[in-house]
Amino acid sequence: MSDFLRRVAAAPRAAGQQSGRGRLIFAMDATASRRQTWDEAQRIQGDMFRATAELGGLDIQLVFFRGLGECKASGWVSEAGALLRLMRQVECVGGHTQIERVLNHTIAEAREGRINALVYVGDCLEEDPDDVAVRAGELGLMGVPIFAFQEGEDPQARACFKEMARLTRGAFCAFDRSSAAVLRQLLSAVAVYAAGGLKALESYAKTAGSEVRLLIGQMR
Repeated sequence: MSDFLRRVAAAPRAAGQQSGRGRLIFAMDATASRRQTWDEAQRIQGDMFRATAELGGLDIQLVFFRGLGECKASGWVSEAGALLRLMRQVECVGGHTQIERVLNHTIAEAREGRINALVYVGDCLEEDPDDVAVRAGELGLMGVPIFAFQEGEDPQARACFKEMARLTRGAFCAFDRSSAAVLRQLLSAVAVYAAGGLKALESYAKTAGSEVRLLIGQMR
């Protein structure tokens, strides 16, 4: 494991400025405990597209897991209405987390074409954190940063989500169910990064909240 982590640390960063449309995988825990935040994300997801309109645009793929081993990915969409329709079709159902499957899917997508970022929104961890870390490390070697946003304060999940972000040179941030504005800014910030790179994110941060500036600090 130590040799693997050294390889991750030495891996080159992704290019700071992207060309063409950005590609972002938007992954969410859709188990029963996530119902309220899933509904909130439906209301604010359009901001991701609006924030990137002047940067060449953004293609997003929705990935979610729920129930007894169900983990699905949509096709790529390029406008807010299409993503909203996809999210409205998903009902949150009780089950265990499947973060490793999300990371495996992202690795497969990154082998097919450039993925600028992975957003993961969840609240807990019910898997082996070492297995999750290995998959995150593979994404780090491929230059795909993970932006892990945690709802709540579960300590095991926090440690794992932070490690996912660290291994990929992404970022971690926690929020609670009352902070819809924070989630809105975080998702928009990552969309800006995926579409325009670090320079675009730094420009966006000038008029954004402190959480966005903290993201940039972690990425550096």
